[in-house]
Amino acid sequence: MVVTYQIGLTAQGSPKLSQHSFPNVKSTSSDQDVYDVAAALYGLQDYPLISVRRDNRVDLTQ
Repeated sequence: MVVTYQIGLTAQGSPKLSQHSFPNVKSTSSDQDVYDVAAALYGLQDYPLISVRRDNRVDLTQ
């Protein structure tokens, strides 16, 4: 899961964004559950949540 959140504003007034990765999210978790956890975590922060991205990776090597 990769969460994007706003940490302030640039000198021009545009949003200044930052990202944080949360590895090892269970592949069996529903998309809604992943979003709900991110929303709950960032609801406790001073920074507003901008987006939540789920990255599913599969190792194709033998």
